[in-house]
Amino acid sequence: MKKLVYLISPNKINKDFYDDLRKVLSKKNVKFFQLRLKKVKKSKIISIANEIKKITKKYKVKLIINDHPKISKITNADGCHLGQNDGSVIDAKKYLKKKIIGVTCHNSKSLAKIAVQNKADYLAFGSFSKSKLKPNAKKANLKILRWAKRNIKKPIIAIGGINNSNYKKFIKSGAKYIAISSYIWDNPKLKPEIAIRKFK
Repeated sequence: MKKLVYLISPNKINKDFYDDLRKVLSKKNVKFFQLRLKKVKKSKIISIANEIKKITKKYKVKLIINDHPKISKITNADGCHLGQNDGSVIDAKKYLKKKIIGVTCHNSKSLAKIAVQNKADYLAFGSFSKSKLKPNAKKANLKILRWAKRNIKKPIIAIGGINNSNYKKFIKSGAKYIAISSYIWDNPKLKPEIAIRKFK
């Protein structure tokens, strides 16, 4: 089965989370897991990342740390994801050597071109619709994915408000992976391990 999910952590990690993560990753359609915790102490992020690493390693999922190259290095994660204000890709590349570096490009061709020049390993575009995770995110449209598919030789990730009823259009438009968070972790109707099965 082709792994097409780029799974992003919930905003808060509670004690049940690790068990849920095991069940979700056992469904074998997640390629990356991004630990994204805002307003959390670095020491706490490190201890959470170390726990998660045991699980992602077991299920052969790449662990990506959001925003923090340093934490990525300390925890020996597989890579780091940088927003446009999180420092330079070139510096992160030097610091993290052969690790994966991904970059947020919003809805911008010029940001995408810069990311490619700086040798980012993947590009994320979005947000494609309102998402609970990033309520104020800049809006993107499918045209950017079609453009990226034609012009960029790096894996493309679509992010923001993606769920089981709309994800196929992002794949068709050029995304190699779809980033999902709320649909899995904050789904009032489905448990995480059932929700993840909807993405084939």
